[in-house]
Amino acid sequence: MATITKPPEKKSSPNAIIVNQRQKGNPILKHIRNVPWEYGEIIPDYVMGQATCALFLSLRYHQLHPNYIHDRLRQLGRSYALRVLLVQVDVKDPHFILKDLAEMCLLADCTLILAFNVEEAGRYIETYKAYENKPPDAIMERSNDDYFSTLQEVLTSVKSVNKTDVIALITRFKTMDGVIHASEEELAMCPGFGPQKAKRLYTTLHQPFKTSS
Repeated sequence: MATITKPPEKKSSPNAIIVNQRQKGNPILKHIRNVPWEYGEIIPDYVMGQATCALFLSLRYHQLHPNYIHDRLRQLGRSYALRVLLVQVDVKDPHFILKDLAEMCLLADCTLILAFNVEEAGRYIETYKAYENKPPDAIMERSNDDYFSTLQEVLTSVKSVNKTDVIALITRFKTMDGVIHASEEELAMCPGFGPQKAKRLYTTLHQPFKTSS
């Protein structure tokens, strides 16, 4: 008797977004271009990482089938650490519908993301995947947190004090504390300063934070 062997199961690529078969025909897929994707047997609509998934909902479809998303969220449960409800806003006056969906997401511990066209929706999906293994600070605004940059930002907020003036101040007084305790006459002696600029800086540094009522 011949032995029937099953073909090896195809494993999903760890670098690809996994897409539910029910999303076939969704125009979003045409706009997922920067990250590979493939169909797979999954409960959510999109899996963007081991702990991240998304359900997709069109508001137009939601108006016709209001129970659909309730059933999908129930099926999904708590199986992923980050669950996204990606909503395409494609109706007029969506505010009341979105309010209900926001409450639903709070109860389901789900993140609500709004997209106003299919291109935007596609970018959200691929961005989640692209940043799957990135540290949180990769998407944070870069800031100059070294001492001189902070000092420069503070002092140049005073009218007419520029970056060259800050260098002159630090060269002479070494620290911010030294600048604060300098007299008007000492400030005026710095290169690029004069009595008017020195007076303005001195007044700014010594005025009270809270005015008496």
